[in-house]
Amino acid sequence: MLELPPLSLYIHYPWCVKKCPYCDFNSHENGDKSGYIEELLIDLDEDLSYIQSRSIHSIFIGGGTPSLMSEKDLSQLFTGLRQKLNFDQDIEITLETNPGTFEIEKFKAFKKIGINRLSIGVQSFNNQNLKVLGRIHSAQEATKACIEASKIFDNFNIDLMYGLQGQSTVECLSDLQQAIDLNPTHISFYQLTIEPNTLFAKFPPLLPKDDDIWSMGEAGVNLLEQHGFSRYEVSAYSKQPSKHNINYWEFGDYLGIGAGAHGKITLIDDQKMIRTLKSKAPKDYIENRKKTTEPIDNPAFEFMLNALRLKEGFDESLFTSRTGGSIPSIHDKLNQAKDLGLLKQRGSKLYPTQKGFDFLNDLQALFL
Repeated sequence: MLELPPLSLYIHYPWCVKKCPYCDFNSHENGDKSGYIEELLIDLDEDLSYIQSRSIHSIFIGGGTPSLMSEKDLSQLFTGLRQKLNFDQDIEITLETNPGTFEIEKFKAFKKIGINRLSIGVQSFNNQNLKVLGRIHSAQEATKACIEASKIFDNFNIDLMYGLQGQSTVECLSDLQQAIDLNPTHISFYQLTIEPNTLFAKFPPLLPKDDDIWSMGEAGVNLLEQHGFSRYEVSAYSKQPSKHNINYWEFGDYLGIGAGAHGKITLIDDQKMIRTLKSKAPKDYIENRKKTTEPIDNPAFEFMLNALRLKEGFDESLFTSRTGGSIPSIHDKLNQAKDLGLLKQRGSKLYPTQKGFDFLNDLQALFL
């Protein structure tokens, strides 16, 4: 039987200074932002009927570059959020930021408003790599932003890419060591992938050979673990895991407000789950704010898409409470995954093997 999981909130801020050539997120250079905060709060009002009196476990403000918001706009947003929602006492509130838009006084103000975790999109500490990636900041600005962030926030993440054009394993590890030396609580270390409908898809960079990229990833994992960063998800390493990330990967619930945002909500009385999706274009969102909802017809598969990304896997009871299904209903698929060496079981705990982690798409596809 379905049970109510923790509830998070995702807020999308779609504008950035410059669209990066690898980015396939719903982000737009510049544009008219007037009325956006008001629409976010109206958007939230329309979703409140789904959640009744449930409290908010975590908030993540992503983009785009949400740190472009003014102190006034962020204050207005959080005043509205606190009027409409119950925050958990130990709520985690994350804001994404670009080192090229980092302002010390502004971030001190953000901390006072309620932000208690930053996610800093560094991507590389190599100026040549940053240029190819189309980033607006320099390596020096990235370092300074992280140093200043550590003075204001006890909890911050550094995003770092590998498998970049012309990058060697030595250069990759140098990047990673610089991130480690800045003493973040969390590092997202992930491979550059070429996504459809991006500038890189049209004009692809000359990436290293697959074997070299594989070596970078393996060496990176070892370096991170040597320095006390535990891998808890495919590309997430931490001394303090993100509550928001874990709730997402454990197939928890989340409201999604903002242009192109989507949410996933459990309707306990109806014993079903729905997905919500908002208008994608910022102008259309502000003017029309259309919302579509659709049922989640294959919760077992969607659960596996998420939970199998976690290194420690999941308990059988979590599968039952989050999907409403039973373990016997997927027994054959579990056995197939075990026979292929992609999945292991210890007691009631199911978790991907190293092979399963390396060939995650193959493992997840078994549950379609």
